[in-house]
Amino acid sequence: MAEKEVILTLEGLKKLEEELELFKTVKRREVVERIRQAMDFGDISENSEYDEAKNDQGFIEGRIITLVKMLRNVRVIDKVERTDIVALGGKVRLKDMDFGDEEEYYIVGSAEANPDTNRISNESPVGKAALGQAKGAIVEVNVPEGILHYQILNIM
Repeated sequence: MAEKEVILTLEGLKKLEEELELFKTVKRREVVERIRQAMDFGDISENSEYDEAKNDQGFIEGRIITLVKMLRNVRVIDKVERTDIVALGGKVRLKDMDFGDEEEYYIVGSAEANPDTNRISNESPVGKAALGQAKGAIVEVNVPEGILHYQILNIM
């Protein structure tokens, strides 16, 4: 089965590569040292420090595997050439037609999405609805609470 393509900006690619390097070097060494110290306490059958360190080791190794797979399937979106339609890797300013609020979003792949920094996924309801639309278009967004309406004010 083919693995899912991971869409990243150059910034997102750099962050994933840095995270992988951190886990492979620093985090891995730290947990091995914690395991060694916990084993020095003696009987590991009732040693909570050892159990915790082994659990952390499993998490670290799992994250390394995940990051390697993600990086193997990366498609980098470098720069948006067109600003006449909403595109992956671009910014869009939307107006909530029901409440009048305006928000600016950067549309990225799901691996980089972070609503706290207005980076929304192309797979999110708002991202999906906005992609491919032109300035001035009104899009409908299906959410669990109903249907929201947004107008595309600007594409950057």
